[in-house]
Amino acid sequence: MIYDFRREKKYGYTTGACAAAGAYSGIYYLKKGVKLDYVKIENDKGDILIIPVEKIEGDIPSRSATVTVRKFAGEDIDITDGVEVIVDTKIVKWKGGERIKIVGGKGVGVVTKEGLQVKKGDWAINPKPRELIIRNITPLLDRDEGAIVKISVPRGEELYKKTLNPKLGIVGGISILGTTGIVRPMSNEAYRESLVPQIDIALAKNHKMLVYTPGNIGTNYARKLLNVDEDQIVEVSNFWDFMIDKAEEKGVEDILIFGHAGKIVKLAGGIYNTHSKVADGRNEILTAYSSLYIESKDILREILYGNTTEEIIDILRRKRVLHNVFNDIARRVVERAKNRWRKINFSCIIIDMRGNILGSFMEDRFLPLLK
Repeated sequence: MIYDFRREKKYGYTTGACAAAGAYSGIYYLKKGVKLDYVKIENDKGDILIIPVEKIEGDIPSRSATVTVRKFAGEDIDITDGVEVIVDTKIVKWKGGERIKIVGGKGVGVVTKEGLQVKKGDWAINPKPRELIIRNITPLLDRDEGAIVKISVPRGEELYKKTLNPKLGIVGGISILGTTGIVRPMSNEAYRESLVPQIDIALAKNHKMLVYTPGNIGTNYARKLLNVDEDQIVEVSNFWDFMIDKAEEKGVEDILIFGHAGKIVKLAGGIYNTHSKVADGRNEILTAYSSLYIESKDILREILYGNTTEEIIDILRRKRVLHNVFNDIARRVVERAKNRWRKINFSCIIIDMRGNILGSFMEDRFLPLLK
């Protein structure tokens, strides 16, 4: 299939495709003396990507060139949309060994933890983008020629803090990513896959027990309330079923489900994609469990139509049944998870926005996790 990104507006191209396009146009200029406005690169599926080139500068006698390609994310929500990817290329004599050396520059991260696709200490340039670069520039080189390709992202140092990279132990910049080179709009699949390396890092450090939490609130309070290593805390976003499937597949033995009531309550109802656009039965679930302790229909109706989970928490606190209700919900979260994923042992802690524990259900052996 041909993706012509001079006209294509729905789909976009990855940072890895930017790097490959920059490397190709740089080598092409050094070999043929022509500055291309766009390049055609091919991925390993045989798709052709036509990518615009913003600027080419170089010195043919010194066999070095610098190319700027601007990232385009199409209709996808991507913080790297519009950033410059700058690729420096240099043709060198090749006498065997590594023919094409690919390195990072300013704004490209460095891996500091084991368990990722890239080795600790190396630039955060994933294998598929490396393959894409090598596949496309090798045919341009003579038999005795090799190349050095340096990838920089000037805004990378600013943007990486807004990604999962700091948690994954990738410091100083963003990662150069992409499997096919193509960005598909609102790609939940791509986002889900970006969460999985957290499991790999934990397993690389021999952690068999993980803390699963939806996001920042859970992560911050897990650090404060639990005796666990930073790498045991795994952010799953809304993708509980996908991430627990991956944990089971990779041999994780124990999972502590930990987080704010607004997300965790849904798990008691068997809702494992917790995005509000997919399913939202929080109030109904809270009303059902509250009815075990509250007889007043007026109070139950107030819970059912509460505006926020925090508002309902305040009602339950006033009625002095807060911990009863949330202990029951935590128990049900564990029961449902155990019924679905039989190879994993589960526990559950539910907190409010201030980190107060509302309810829990844990085996005695998990109690030392609490500070």
